[in-house]
Amino acid sequence: MRLTYTLNNSVYDTFSSKNTYQVSKNSSFMASFVTKTLRWNNNYVLSFIDNHIIHYPTPINLTYAWSFGSSAGICLVIQILSGVFLAMHYTPHIDLAFSSVEHIMRDVNNGWLIRYIHANGASMFFIVVYSHIFRGLYFGSYMQPRQLLWCSGVIIFILMMGTAFMGYVLPWGQMSFWGATVITSLVTAVPIVGQSIVDWLWGGFTVNNATLNRFFSLHFLLPFVIAGLTLLHLALLHKDGSNNPLGVDAGMDRVPFTHISSLKIYLHFFVFYSSSLSLYFIFQIY
Repeated sequence: MRLTYTLNNSVYDTFSSKNTYQVSKNSSFMASFVTKTLRWNNNYVLSFIDNHIIHYPTPINLTYAWSFGSSAGICLVIQILSGVFLAMHYTPHIDLAFSSVEHIMRDVNNGWLIRYIHANGASMFFIVVYSHIFRGLYFGSYMQPRQLLWCSGVIIFILMMGTAFMGYVLPWGQMSFWGATVITSLVTAVPIVGQSIVDWLWGGFTVNNATLNRFFSLHFLLPFVIAGLTLLHLALLHKDGSNNPLGVDAGMDRVPFTHISSLKIYLHFFVFYSSSLSLYFIFQIY
């Protein structure tokens, strides 16, 4: 028996030379439009973002432990934003500071939430940074050729501790006052010039209004310095590339950052910050 097949006209038209030429022409137009008009590399700023964020080559075997650095960066942004909103209602004066904090908590719309995010978010920030440091120590991220990367991270950590200490003083309660007195008095242990340095820090012979004013100014300024050093930290990271769990050069076994790493970061931060918000609302940590 002889079988015959009839080709449907619509199928034939699809693969005919005329339609093939039209599809090819449209594809060429779209490709040209994307490469010449929408191509990121045509613009210096967009190409910089593309090279260092979107298509940045990342070792394929990175685990969730490598998400702590990006989570720390997100925490820094949240701390800066919440701090700016708090500074709009805070008064850096020894007679008004505590009352202004109570005003934020009771009278400002959602002021209690902003303060909880800022105060408890600082603790969460340090938890993330400690985890980031531990990962670096465990996997040897401080070794050659990443010594400068590690040193820049240590400087950021020291500035974070100073910023957190000055922020602790700002509510100007009993804990704030005596905390500032005790911690700054430790400088008197420095031979000969210790007491002079403490008097300079206090702006007088005791913790007073000048101390509170300069602590507020520095607490507002240092996060932006930390943000600048964070960019330097990222630049040093991208100079030598990320370390990986094996501790050896990944070579060609890399993928674009947005393919795997960014998804891990988003999931990691979502789980972390959702647990943080549960603490804000359930336990109302003061």
